[in-house]
Amino acid sequence: MAISRAQLLKELLPGLNALFGLEYSRYGEEHKEIYETETSERSFEEETKLSGFSAAPVKNEGSSIAYDNAQEAWTARYNHETIALGFSLTEEAIEDNLYDSLSARYTKALARAMSYTKQIKAASVLNNGFSAAFPGGDGVALFSTAHPLVNGDVNSNRPSTGADLNETSLEAAVIQIAAWTDERGLLIAAKPKKLIVPPALQFVATRLLETELRVGTTDNDINALKNNGAVPGGYTINHFLTDSNAWYLTTDVPNGLKHFVRTPMSTGMDGDFDTGNVRYKARERYSFGWSDPLGMFASPGAS
Repeated sequence: MAISRAQLLKELLPGLNALFGLEYSRYGEEHKEIYETETSERSFEEETKLSGFSAAPVKNEGSSIAYDNAQEAWTARYNHETIALGFSLTEEAIEDNLYDSLSARYTKALARAMSYTKQIKAASVLNNGFSAAFPGGDGVALFSTAHPLVNGDVNSNRPSTGADLNETSLEAAVIQIAAWTDERGLLIAAKPKKLIVPPALQFVATRLLETELRVGTTDNDINALKNNGAVPGGYTINHFLTDSNAWYLTTDVPNGLKHFVRTPMSTGMDGDFDTGNVRYKARERYSFGWSDPLGMFASPGAS
Protein backbone atom coordinates (compact mmCIF):
# COMPACT_ATOMS: atom_id res chain seq x y z
CA MET A 1 0.00 0.00 0.00
CA ALA A 2 1.32 3.41 -0.95
CA ILE A 3 1.97 6.17 1.57
CA SER A 4 -0.74 8.77 0.86
CA ARG A 5 -1.48 12.33 1.93
CA ALA A 6 -4.03 11.02 4.45
CA GLN A 7 -1.15 9.49 6.40
CA LEU A 8 0.91 12.67 6.21
CA LEU A 9 -1.55 15.45 6.95
CA LYS A 10 0.73 17.34 9.33
CA GLU A 11 3.47 17.56 6.74
CA LEU A 12 1.11 19.41 4.41
CA LEU A 13 0.39 22.14 6.94
CA PRO A 14 2.49 25.29 7.44
CA GLY A 15 4.17 25.92 10.78
CA LEU A 16 5.32 22.39 11.49
CA ASN A 17 8.45 22.76 13.60
CA ALA A 18 9.98 19.28 13.50
CA LEU A 19 9.57 15.74 12.27
CA PHE A 20 11.02 12.98 14.40
CA GLY A 21 10.98 9.22 14.86
CA LEU A 22 13.18 8.15 11.94
CA GLU A 23 16.57 9.62 12.79
CA TYR A 24 17.57 7.40 15.70
CA SER A 25 21.15 6.22 15.92
CA ARG A 26 21.64 2.56 15.23
CA TYR A 27 24.07 -0.07 16.43
CA GLY A 28 26.82 -0.99 14.00
CA GLU A 29 27.51 -4.22 12.17
CA GLU A 30 28.02 -6.25 15.32
CA HIS A 31 27.93 -9.55 13.42
CA LYS A 32 31.42 -8.79 12.11
CA GLU A 33 32.81 -9.44 15.60
CA ILE A 34 31.55 -13.04 15.40
CA TYR A 35 31.37 -14.21 11.80
CA GLU A 36 33.81 -14.78 8.98
CA THR A 37 32.27 -13.25 5.85
CA GLU A 38 32.59 -14.85 2.43
CA THR A 39 30.91 -14.31 -0.91
CA SER A 40 28.81 -16.94 -2.64
CA GLU A 41 27.81 -17.49 -6.27
CA ARG A 42 25.43 -20.38 -5.65
CA SER A 43 21.91 -20.80 -4.28
CA PHE A 44 23.44 -22.50 -1.22
CA GLU A 45 26.86 -23.39 0.15
CA GLU A 46 28.09 -26.62 1.73
CA GLU A 47 31.24 -27.20 3.76
CA THR A 48 32.47 -30.66 4.71
CA LYS A 49 34.58 -31.51 7.73
CA LEU A 50 37.34 -34.04 7.08
CA SER A 51 38.90 -36.56 9.42
CA GLY A 52 42.66 -36.91 9.42
CA PHE A 53 44.65 -39.73 10.95
CA SER A 54 44.99 -40.98 14.50
CA ALA A 55 48.26 -40.92 16.44
CA ALA A 56 50.95 -43.12 14.89
CA PRO A 57 51.49 -46.48 16.63
CA VAL A 58 54.82 -48.13 17.41
CA LYS A 59 56.03 -50.40 14.58
CA ASN A 60 57.61 -53.51 16.05
CA GLU A 61 60.68 -54.94 14.39
CA GLY A 62 59.80 -57.05 11.39
CA SER A 63 56.08 -56.22 11.49
CA SER A 64 54.08 -54.46 8.81
CA ILE A 65 53.39 -50.73 8.93
CA ALA A 66 49.90 -49.71 10.07
CA TYR A 67 47.59 -47.97 7.57
CA ASP A 68 44.84 -45.56 8.50
CA ASN A 69 41.87 -44.22 6.54
CA ALA A 70 40.89 -40.59 6.11
CA GLN A 71 37.20 -39.83 5.61
CA GLU A 72 34.52 -37.18 5.58
CA ALA A 73 32.97 -36.50 8.98
CA TRP A 74 29.86 -34.40 8.17
CA THR A 75 28.63 -31.50 6.04
CA ALA A 76 27.25 -28.08 7.00
CA ARG A 77 24.80 -26.38 4.65
CA TYR A 78 24.06 -22.67 4.25
CA ASN A 79 20.73 -21.81 2.59
CA HIS A 80 20.69 -18.17 1.53
CA GLU A 81 17.63 -16.06 2.34
CA THR A 82 16.40 -13.06 0.38
CA ILE A 83 15.63 -10.07 2.59
CA ALA A 84 13.66 -7.27 0.94
CA LEU A 85 11.56 -4.31 1.99
CA GLY A 86 10.06 -1.33 0.19
CA PHE A 87 7.61 1.55 0.26
CA SER A 88 5.80 3.71 -2.26
CA LEU A 89 4.50 7.28 -2.42
CA THR A 90 1.28 8.23 -4.12
CA GLU A 91 1.28 10.50 -7.14
CA GLU A 92 -0.68 13.11 -5.18
CA ALA A 93 1.83 13.17 -2.33
CA ILE A 94 4.56 13.77 -4.87
CA GLU A 95 2.60 16.56 -6.50
CA ASP A 96 2.13 18.32 -3.17
CA ASN A 97 5.90 18.74 -2.74
CA LEU A 98 6.41 15.84 -0.33
CA TYR A 99 8.68 13.91 -2.66
CA ASP A 100 12.06 15.34 -1.68
CA SER A 101 11.55 15.29 2.07
CA LEU A 102 9.81 11.93 2.25
CA SER A 103 12.11 10.05 -0.11
CA ALA A 104 15.15 11.22 1.86
CA ARG A 105 13.65 10.35 5.24
CA TYR A 106 12.14 7.01 4.33
CA THR A 107 15.10 5.71 2.38
CA LYS A 108 17.13 6.22 5.57
CA ALA A 109 14.43 4.40 7.52
CA LEU A 110 14.53 1.61 4.95
CA ALA A 111 18.29 1.24 5.39
CA ARG A 112 17.86 1.14 9.16
CA ALA A 113 15.23 -1.61 8.90
CA MET A 114 17.43 -3.71 6.62
CA SER A 115 20.43 -3.30 8.92
CA TYR A 116 18.37 -4.20 11.98
CA THR A 117 17.07 -7.35 10.26
CA LYS A 118 20.61 -8.49 9.46
CA GLN A 119 21.70 -8.13 13.08
CA ILE A 120 18.65 -10.08 14.27
CA LYS A 121 19.40 -12.86 11.78
CA ALA A 122 23.04 -12.99 12.87
CA ALA A 123 22.28 -13.03 16.60
CA SER A 124 19.60 -15.71 16.19
CA VAL A 125 22.33 -18.29 15.55
CA LEU A 126 23.66 -17.63 19.06
CA ASN A 127 20.24 -17.11 20.63
CA ASN A 128 19.13 -20.54 19.33
CA GLY A 129 22.54 -22.12 19.85
CA PHE A 130 21.57 -24.15 22.92
CA SER A 131 18.39 -25.59 21.36
CA ALA A 132 18.31 -29.08 19.87
CA ALA A 133 15.65 -27.77 17.48
CA PHE A 134 18.43 -26.00 15.55
CA PRO A 135 21.04 -28.70 14.83
CA GLY A 136 24.17 -28.19 12.78
CA GLY A 137 25.94 -30.46 10.34
CA ASP A 138 26.95 -32.90 13.10
CA GLY A 139 23.34 -33.35 14.19
CA VAL A 140 23.48 -31.49 17.53
CA ALA A 141 23.01 -27.90 18.68
CA LEU A 142 25.77 -25.36 18.10
CA PHE A 143 26.59 -25.39 21.83
CA SER A 144 26.58 -28.98 23.03
CA THR A 145 28.41 -31.28 25.42
CA ALA A 146 28.28 -34.06 22.81
CA HIS A 147 29.65 -33.03 19.41
CA PRO A 148 30.36 -36.48 17.93
CA LEU A 149 33.80 -37.39 16.60
CA VAL A 150 34.80 -40.06 14.09
CA ASN A 151 36.79 -41.92 16.75
CA GLY A 152 33.68 -42.30 18.91
CA ASP A 153 34.55 -39.59 21.44
CA VAL A 154 32.90 -36.17 21.76
CA ASN A 155 33.91 -32.55 22.06
CA SER A 156 32.07 -30.15 24.33
CA ASN A 157 31.89 -26.41 23.65
CA ARG A 158 29.79 -25.51 26.66
CA PRO A 159 29.98 -26.31 30.39
CA SER A 160 28.17 -29.46 31.52
CA THR A 161 26.19 -27.24 33.88
CA GLY A 162 25.36 -23.71 32.84
CA ALA A 163 27.44 -21.13 34.68
CA ASP A 164 27.16 -17.36 34.99
CA LEU A 165 30.05 -15.24 33.76
CA ASN A 166 32.64 -14.94 36.51
CA GLU A 167 36.33 -15.58 37.09
CA THR A 168 35.87 -19.30 37.79
CA SER A 169 33.63 -20.02 34.79
CA LEU A 170 35.78 -18.05 32.36
CA GLU A 171 38.97 -19.76 33.52
CA ALA A 172 37.23 -23.15 33.22
CA ALA A 173 36.20 -22.27 29.66
CA VAL A 174 39.79 -21.44 28.69
CA ILE A 175 40.97 -24.77 30.13
CA GLN A 176 38.17 -26.70 28.41
CA ILE A 177 38.93 -25.14 25.02
CA ALA A 178 42.59 -26.18 25.38
CA ALA A 179 41.48 -29.83 25.68
CA TRP A 180 39.59 -29.98 22.37
CA THR A 181 40.67 -32.62 19.85
CA ASP A 182 40.18 -33.27 16.16
CA GLU A 183 38.06 -36.11 14.75
CA ARG A 184 40.75 -38.68 15.56
CA GLY A 185 41.54 -37.50 19.07
CA LEU A 186 44.62 -35.33 18.39
CA LEU A 187 44.82 -32.09 20.39
CA ILE A 188 44.20 -29.04 18.20
CA ALA A 189 45.76 -26.28 20.36
CA ALA A 190 42.61 -24.14 20.32
CA LYS A 191 42.53 -20.81 22.14
CA PRO A 192 39.88 -18.19 22.92
CA LYS A 193 39.91 -14.94 20.96
CA LYS A 194 37.12 -12.65 22.13
CA LEU A 195 34.33 -12.59 24.71
CA ILE A 196 30.84 -11.76 23.38
CA VAL A 197 28.33 -10.53 25.97
CA PRO A 198 24.85 -8.98 26.10
CA PRO A 199 24.57 -5.43 27.48
CA ALA A 200 23.68 -6.76 30.94
CA LEU A 201 27.13 -8.36 31.31
CA GLN A 202 29.32 -5.55 29.99
CA PHE A 203 30.43 -4.38 33.43
CA VAL A 204 31.20 -7.93 34.57
CA ALA A 205 33.31 -8.40 31.43
CA THR A 206 35.21 -5.16 32.11
CA ARG A 207 36.09 -6.22 35.65
CA LEU A 208 37.18 -9.70 34.57
CA LEU A 209 39.38 -8.69 31.65
CA GLU A 210 40.65 -5.21 32.42
CA THR A 211 41.45 -5.04 36.14
CA GLU A 212 44.96 -5.76 37.39
CA LEU A 213 43.97 -7.71 40.51
CA ARG A 214 41.47 -10.51 41.08
CA VAL A 215 37.84 -9.48 41.11
CA GLY A 216 35.62 -9.85 44.18
CA THR A 217 38.26 -11.12 46.60
CA THR A 218 40.27 -9.64 49.45
CA ASP A 219 43.39 -11.40 48.18
CA ASN A 220 46.17 -9.33 46.67
CA ASP A 221 46.52 -11.74 43.72
CA ILE A 222 47.02 -10.74 40.12
CA ASN A 223 44.19 -11.12 37.64
CA ALA A 224 45.44 -14.26 35.87
CA LEU A 225 43.01 -13.85 32.97
CA LYS A 226 44.44 -10.44 32.14
CA ASN A 227 48.06 -11.30 32.98
CA ASN A 228 48.02 -14.43 30.79
CA GLY A 229 46.23 -12.75 27.92
CA ALA A 230 43.70 -15.57 28.10
CA VAL A 231 41.16 -13.64 26.01
CA PRO A 232 43.42 -11.53 23.77
CA GLY A 233 40.61 -9.82 21.88
CA GLY A 234 38.97 -8.49 25.03
CA TYR A 235 35.20 -8.32 24.88
CA THR A 236 32.49 -6.82 22.73
CA ILE A 237 28.81 -6.20 23.34
CA ASN A 238 26.14 -7.62 21.08
CA HIS A 239 22.89 -5.75 21.63
CA PHE A 240 20.79 -8.34 19.82
CA LEU A 241 21.40 -11.22 22.23
CA THR A 242 18.15 -12.13 23.97
CA ASP A 243 19.47 -13.94 27.06
CA SER A 244 20.93 -11.55 29.61
CA ASN A 245 22.84 -14.40 31.31
CA ALA A 246 24.38 -16.17 28.34
CA TRP A 247 27.96 -15.41 27.26
CA TYR A 248 30.10 -16.54 24.36
CA LEU A 249 33.75 -16.92 23.38
CA THR A 250 35.02 -16.92 19.82
CA THR A 251 38.06 -19.13 19.28
CA ASP A 252 40.89 -19.36 16.74
CA VAL A 253 39.49 -22.57 15.24
CA PRO A 254 38.96 -21.80 11.53
CA ASN A 255 35.70 -22.23 9.60
CA GLY A 256 33.50 -21.66 12.62
CA LEU A 257 30.63 -19.21 12.30
CA LYS A 258 30.19 -17.94 8.74
CA HIS A 259 28.23 -15.28 6.91
CA PHE A 260 27.80 -15.86 3.18
CA VAL A 261 26.86 -12.89 0.99
CA ARG A 262 25.05 -14.08 -2.13
CA THR A 263 23.82 -10.63 -3.22
CA PRO A 264 25.00 -7.42 -1.53
CA MET A 265 22.57 -4.71 -0.53
CA SER A 266 21.00 -2.98 -3.52
CA THR A 267 18.33 -0.31 -3.77
CA GLY A 268 16.07 0.79 -6.58
CA MET A 269 13.08 2.91 -7.48
CA ASP A 270 10.60 3.09 -10.32
CA GLY A 271 7.29 4.67 -11.23
CA ASP A 272 4.06 2.75 -11.67
CA PHE A 273 2.34 3.79 -14.91
CA ASP A 274 -1.22 2.99 -13.82
CA THR A 275 -1.20 4.81 -10.47
CA GLY A 276 1.62 7.32 -10.87
CA ASN A 277 3.03 6.11 -7.56
CA VAL A 278 6.78 5.94 -7.01
CA ARG A 279 8.13 2.77 -5.44
CA TYR A 280 11.35 2.22 -3.53
CA LYS A 281 12.93 -1.07 -2.49
CA ALA A 282 15.98 -2.51 -0.80
CA ARG A 283 17.12 -6.10 -1.25
CA GLU A 284 19.96 -8.40 -0.23
CA ARG A 285 20.53 -12.13 0.01
CA TYR A 286 22.70 -13.88 2.58
CA SER A 287 22.96 -16.64 5.15
CA PHE A 288 24.33 -17.03 8.66
CA GLY A 289 25.39 -20.32 10.18
CA TRP A 290 28.31 -22.42 11.32
CA SER A 291 30.56 -25.13 9.98
CA ASP A 292 32.91 -26.15 12.81
CA PRO A 293 31.16 -25.66 16.17
CA LEU A 294 34.56 -25.38 17.84
CA GLY A 295 34.73 -21.87 16.46
CA MET A 296 32.86 -20.87 19.62
CA PHE A 297 32.33 -21.76 23.26
CA ALA A 298 29.30 -20.60 25.24
CA SER A 299 27.43 -20.87 28.49
CA PRO A 300 23.69 -20.22 28.91
CA GLY A 301 24.28 -18.88 32.41
CA ALA A 302 23.15 -20.51 35.61
CA SER A 303 19.49 -19.51 35.31
